[in-house]
Amino acid sequence: MLHVKNLSVSYSGQRVLSHIDLRVARGEILGVIGPNGVGKSTLIRALSASIPVEQGTVTVLGQDVSTLPTDARARLIAVVPQARALPPAFTGWEVVLLGRTPHIGWLGNLSAHDQEIARLAMQRTDTLHLAKRHVAEMSGGEQQRLLLARALCQSSPVLLLDEPTTHLDLKYQYNLLDLVRRLAREVGLTILLTLHDLNLVSRYTDRVALLVDGRLEALDTPAKVLTASLLSRAYQIPLIVIADRQSGQAAILPASRAS
Repeated sequence: MLHVKNLSVSYSGQRVLSHIDLRVARGEILGVIGPNGVGKSTLIRALSASIPVEQGTVTVLGQDVSTLPTDARARLIAVVPQARALPPAFTGWEVVLLGRTPHIGWLGNLSAHDQEIARLAMQRTDTLHLAKRHVAEMSGGEQQRLLLARALCQSSPVLLLDEPTTHLDLKYQYNLLDLVRRLAREVGLTILLTLHDLNLVSRYTDRVALLVDGRLEALDTPAKVLTASLLSRAYQIPLIVIADRQSGQAAILPASRAS
């Protein structure tokens, strides 16, 4: 579904991402991890063609996204950004309907079909009760789910999420990622997300891409990437990994706090 080949990105002559190769299948969740500044958010922007790439290609369903007009690209890739910047005077319904813009244009008329897609997106994200409320009256968790509903409203096969759990308490972190996993399984979305919390990565992703200094250090299942040796080297801190034999999920802790 999503194919990244030999992708490199530079800012002001400095290489930020170098020769990234990866594929994400339909219905798969790929988690991208790595220390601050290794290029995780840059990767999201490059995949969505928000920034130019130095070399390489990003294709969705065989189409090179860099060659497509903005609306066509948005019909293939939806993005939930790290920073929430929703218009405070907009209602939840108005925010979600913005997701239909790639299909109808800024001045297009919304059909009954468009409105039904928006309603289903809000139903899936448990935001229907926010339809008439203004953004200024919503919590951070409510706004984050609304951004996800807007992305679903685009009807794009690929969903990119940049640190979707930032500033959310534990309840909303798990609720949001439970929803993301259901969307991958039930709707068949191809999902790539960046996360800081390695324990959430272990719990919710199918495969993990570890970035170090802008390069892809490892790409495999959580069990093979979330190892003490790989993570300690990448994050430059001694870590231990405690695996649950039944679930296969891991708990990652600083070695000094293991006891």
